[in-house]
Amino acid sequence: MPSDSTLCLCFHVSQRKVWNYLRIHQPQRASQLSECFGAGTGCGWCRPYLQTMFQRWQSGASSPDDLPAPSDYAWQRTQYVRDEGIDLPPGATPINDAPPDESTH
Repeated sequence: MPSDSTLCLCFHVSQRKVWNYLRIHQPQRASQLSECFGAGTGCGWCRPYLQTMFQRWQSGASSPDDLPAPSDYAWQRTQYVRDEGIDLPPGATPINDAPPDESTH
């Protein structure tokens, strides 16, 4: 079962929403996932995950791969946004200034 973890941090789209979109709308290309509440159209961080989900769905998988832990996922996005100099869209989850707590891993 897909998780309720947020996949697209710009537009607050969960992994479950994307998986259900795949099942219901059966898009022909991964780029069509942008029609799922704008997933992948903000900073671009989630696009590789969307592509992987699309490929898993096409191959007949019953669920997507798990995302990294939410704090790790958010921190990796923070680094991506900073490295690329990306301005986040209005309403996006802000970048996380603190790295994940190593003691929780």
